[in-house]
Amino acid sequence: MNAVVIAVMCMLILSLCRVHVVISLIIGAFVGGLCSHLSLSETITAFNNGISNGANIALSYAMLGAFAVAISKSGLPELLADKAIKQLSSSGAKQRIKWTLIIVIGLVSISSQNLIPIHIAFIPLLIPPLLYVMSRLQLNRRMIACIMTFGLVTPYMFLPVGFGNIFLNQILLKNITASGMDVSHVNVMHAMAIPAFGMFVGLLWAIFVSYRKPRQYELIHHNNFQNQPLVISKKALIVSLLAIILSFLVQLSTGSMILGALVGFICFIGSGTIKWGEADGVFTDGIKMMAMIGFVMISAQGFAEVLKATHEIEPLVIQSSTLFAGNKIVAAFMMMLIGLIITLGIGSSFSTIPVIAAIYVPLCVQLGFSPMATVCLIGASGAIGDAGSPPSDTILATTAGLNADGQHDHIRDSVIPTFLHFNVPLFFAGWLGSLIL
Repeated sequence: MNAVVIAVMCMLILSLCRVHVVISLIIGAFVGGLCSHLSLSETITAFNNGISNGANIALSYAMLGAFAVAISKSGLPELLADKAIKQLSSSGAKQRIKWTLIIVIGLVSISSQNLIPIHIAFIPLLIPPLLYVMSRLQLNRRMIACIMTFGLVTPYMFLPVGFGNIFLNQILLKNITASGMDVSHVNVMHAMAIPAFGMFVGLLWAIFVSYRKPRQYELIHHNNFQNQPLVISKKALIVSLLAIILSFLVQLSTGSMILGALVGFICFIGSGTIKWGEADGVFTDGIKMMAMIGFVMISAQGFAEVLKATHEIEPLVIQSSTLFAGNKIVAAFMMMLIGLIITLGIGSSFSTIPVIAAIYVPLCVQLGFSPMATVCLIGASGAIGDAGSPPSDTILATTAGLNADGQHDHIRDSVIPTFLHFNVPLFFAGWLGSLIL
């Protein structure tokens, strides 16, 4: 069996068996490497090279966690949450607040990919303070996980602005062109409309069918990561708003999440909102909050590097192509399946496209797929595993926010729900789109 398939299946099975994701990734990487031509030392070298690439991501999340804790100490998130809690006295108000939360979280998630391209940075700032409100509303957090995942994935795979410009224009179309197919005349939004509609169907199913019923949670106050009652001052609120604005502006102008979070954190210290003697404790609390996601991303980078080092991704496609027999229906199905396997392992659709484009484009030309159908097929094949992948930063950040009070499981409440509600409809939508375009 192909080493890539073995590695990914090993990682997924271990994760589903409640083995920690970091351990699952490490074991999967070494199993995949040793099942290929790689020796133990070569597998270790590839894994080490990969984890060094994840240092920037881990540091970004650590700084973001520190910034989030600093904001929580200002009282701004708690103030917003308290205002919502005070409106929970009547059933009518509960329904209004419920749908307001759903709409706001959805719009913020979508905006994080284009209007204010901060990706997952909003989650530790916005979600933890609202968990008590969600618990009072008995709002199923699996629904919220699906809403945030939709907002974090669908915009970049459909709208060519913000992160969508990077994914669609700079990665998808550029790699297809570099692989020998002219797609200059292809409207990328038209090509990705059917896959995006599949994601939308999954979102509606999650909200109105799967998770519409109330779910009981323990009522735990998100008390700013402290044991002491919070005292809110106008100065702290003003500094908090200023720090958020400065952080966003720096991140937008430099493209660095690390620098943006650092500027925001320094703003709190410089204003005296966080005393110099407390800064170390606040930073440590932030690292604790985001440590898991950082370690998973580092491990995921090592896992991805081992998969590439096996050089068995291309043979996987070539071996599968023998099943095509010139049949476009079977070919599209197998290419979508291979894209799902690869992205589930790597955890990033942005990293998957360059890997599969060079292999898929010649196959699509040989089988007679149109340029628009090829864009649809490769775009959907790359994006399909971002939702529902244990090492995906989208799913990890979603879990980090919703599990701030320890009541949201990464695999059962984030990975499985998002996989079922987005990967399944996206698979069939991408498959259908490649056949009719």
